[in-house]
Amino acid sequence: MRVPIRHIAGHLVWTSHGTVWALYRLHPGPGGEGRHTESVQGAYLPAQVREELIAQAAHLVRSLSLAGSPRLYGLCAQVDAGEVALKMLEGANPSAAPASSGLHPWAEVADAALDLLGDQEMHTRTLWLAVPLAAERGSMQVSAAAGALWAELSASLGVKPSTVTRRDVSAYQQLAAQVEQQLTGSVAFRPATPAEVVWMVQHALCRGLDEPLLSQATASGLYGGQVRGEFLQSPSYADLGQVRLLEGGTDGQPPGLEEDRVDEDVVKGGRRSRDARVRGPWWRRGDSSPLVRRWLQVETEQGVGYQAHLALAECPPAVSMESADLFAQLESLEFPVDFCVDLTIVPADKARRQVQRKKTELVDQSDQYEARPTGMPASLLSAARDLGDLDARLARTSVEVEVQSVTTLTVWGPDPAVCDGRARALASVLAMADYRAVRPAGMQEALFTLGLPAAPRPPVVREFVQHQVSEDWAMLAPLTLSVCGDPDGMLLGVDLDCGTTRPVLLNIADAPKADASASLAVVADPGAGKSVMQKLVTQAVVDRGGRAICIDRTPLREWATFARSAAPGRCQVIDAAAAGLSIDPLRMFPGRAQGTHYALSYLTLQLGIGPMTVAGGMLHRAVELAAVSPRPSMQQVIRELEAMAATAEGPRGDAAATLVDLLRIVASTPLAAMVFDPDLAPVRLGNDARADLIVITTAGLTLPPREALANPEVLKQQPLEALIGRAVLYLIAAISRQTAFEDVSRFCAIAMDELWWLSSSSEGEALISEVLHDGRKHFAGLIAGAQDALELGKDRGLFAYRVCGRTSDRERARRALEFVGQPASEEMLRLVTTGLSPVGHRGREGEMLLTAPRMNTSRVKVLIPGVQRLAAGVTTTPGERPQDTSLVAGRDTAGAL
Repeated sequence: MRVPIRHIAGHLVWTSHGTVWALYRLHPGPGGEGRHTESVQGAYLPAQVREELIAQAAHLVRSLSLAGSPRLYGLCAQVDAGEVALKMLEGANPSAAPASSGLHPWAEVADAALDLLGDQEMHTRTLWLAVPLAAERGSMQVSAAAGALWAELSASLGVKPSTVTRRDVSAYQQLAAQVEQQLTGSVAFRPATPAEVVWMVQHALCRGLDEPLLSQATASGLYGGQVRGEFLQSPSYADLGQVRLLEGGTDGQPPGLEEDRVDEDVVKGGRRSRDARVRGPWWRRGDSSPLVRRWLQVETEQGVGYQAHLALAECPPAVSMESADLFAQLESLEFPVDFCVDLTIVPADKARRQVQRKKTELVDQSDQYEARPTGMPASLLSAARDLGDLDARLARTSVEVEVQSVTTLTVWGPDPAVCDGRARALASVLAMADYRAVRPAGMQEALFTLGLPAAPRPPVVREFVQHQVSEDWAMLAPLTLSVCGDPDGMLLGVDLDCGTTRPVLLNIADAPKADASASLAVVADPGAGKSVMQKLVTQAVVDRGGRAICIDRTPLREWATFARSAAPGRCQVIDAAAAGLSIDPLRMFPGRAQGTHYALSYLTLQLGIGPMTVAGGMLHRAVELAAVSPRPSMQQVIRELEAMAATAEGPRGDAAATLVDLLRIVASTPLAAMVFDPDLAPVRLGNDARADLIVITTAGLTLPPREALANPEVLKQQPLEALIGRAVLYLIAAISRQTAFEDVSRFCAIAMDELWWLSSSSEGEALISEVLHDGRKHFAGLIAGAQDALELGKDRGLFAYRVCGRTSDRERARRALEFVGQPASEEMLRLVTTGLSPVGHRGREGEMLLTAPRMNTSRVKVLIPGVQRLAAGVTTTPGERPQDTSLVAGRDTAGAL
């Protein structure tokens, strides 16, 4: 096979057929050097976004009406498990303490992901546009044609081919700039690199084999030509064509060859026996008919691959917008599918003249049928209606164009059986949507050639031309790309909206660097996987070098159990009931203004006194004296008040004595020991913290009802444990805020499961609001879980990462869908109430809707990494404690993805 590439200069390709093409990559992604800001879409698009994509595709073909026959490629680039592991390691802190296995804790997780994805067929969809550049001057046309002719002759004569001058390169660069100006406003794009152009050829040849990675080609500077002196000099591309194409090839002898097939057992004396020779056509050799073997055998250095090419032979005259997105629906198949669309753009006036000729032909045919007894067939009436509709739409606006397209779809497999099965499945799926795709025998190589970049269109494919106006063609959704999650970070799971395995990465710690919030919220029913996802995201933050503080209200102390298992030696558990550590603000913040502030606020809240009263003044004085004492503590505050009660007279002395009595009642309660016991070691915060993962358990603490907070008289009648819980919660909020906001050089996550417990109090709601409003600038984020979107508080719209799990109640499901930015249609309600993690279906756990900061929503399945320290304690299902590994992503479950 000869590759038609002579020279590559940047994104310009000179071919051996006398044409010059400009190649572009569409949707280069955020941060790509495109013509305008790139947007990212998920699998679930709002109606407005869908209409915008259709308008972009229509504008694209209209802007190319003077560009000859452009070509659109949708290629499934192979993704290697090592690429995913490298993306997971990117940005991780290398100085973290090693895990029990001796590896870096995050390298251990990445290694488990490598084992999980090692045998999976993974790909990502990429879009490319090739535009032929028409030479404006006659000299350029003659030069290009002469160069192409001489290139063909020089290969046979063994002489040096003709060269491309600097002037020609400059002229075609100006033509490409004009094309780019026409494309502005249609879709994000950037010029392709020479290595990417070569990758397109390599991908076409190595389908089903270990093909070169697109990520390496994007970063490569190879294969490009350079203008030296007055001529363009390029490396040789002859090695790209060192392949053998065999139509209908088999694993045995290629059909149609008159060669011997020898049985080694009958070879005697170094000479072949006459009986061992098998000559003749395929039916004598025992092979199947060439009409059945409708695939292309491609033999390369990497091995032998099998490809099947289908041509779109018929499109329905009318189709609904919901089912018209043909190319978008290819993503849901269980195997990758490449597509190539060769476009011929016909202006409206020329297309209308063609329609008029067809109308005249129909009139002549109708006159002929009138003389027959059977009358006029219904097909003529249908064709007349279609032509009339097409004529009306072309006449509606002068910018409308007719798109004459030849569409090829390509599947592949490691052997003919797999390849043939995928081709049949694809044709069946298209037939369900009234699209007819054929796999013509004898034309597989021609359809393969059409998919090569800068290759001419084989004449035999003209019979598959489809005629559509730009709006109808745009409804096929050729520019749709589904992106889920973030570019790097933790392996959260897999994309369920993709038929093949597509990893979903999540990196909330990098969101502030992109000027976005790092806060994440999960809304779902009990048992739908809220806690599992929060724990995995929190531990990923810690293992990658960040810090996390978790408030655990469960009586089981599940977060404490998980922390001791997932981060041994790197966690610290603060148990409010056991009082193992002190959260005395004067001891946690010695000599700091924060200590005095937090201590005074805690005491006024605990005792229910106003700061501007006589008692408030006495308390303020006692706190200041205790803060400057040699051993500041809350017990020292009581001693200072005792001294004031003994020396002061009148109301001041009475107020001090009353405060002493009230504080002794509180201090004698075990629930307040972690505040008033001076023998406990204080919690270390900020840079002095002893752990990367801090868990504060609040089991045993209760809170007053929200109704009591609005009425001071009712609040005074609340049980003592509720009043202590409210005040201790304020200190816990202070600890969380101080830990998260003090060190802006290190990301910190605050994890709060069952957020209703915090949002029901004014102190907890203040902490939630502060983290949501100011977390980004302090390099911090909130990881929250709730059973109802209303429990997330009035500022729930500030969450950048939004997750919705199974929610059986329809009203709560509506609020959950509104939270993730999806319309509460009947289809989406059915998905959330019964389609996500159905109860009792093993293997369906962890299914959720994920919306990332770029507002790309997709359906994902959360996977637990195959690391023992993470698998132990992550689930809370009764009877399935850490020993249960059915949900763990490891070597045994990789095949079920």
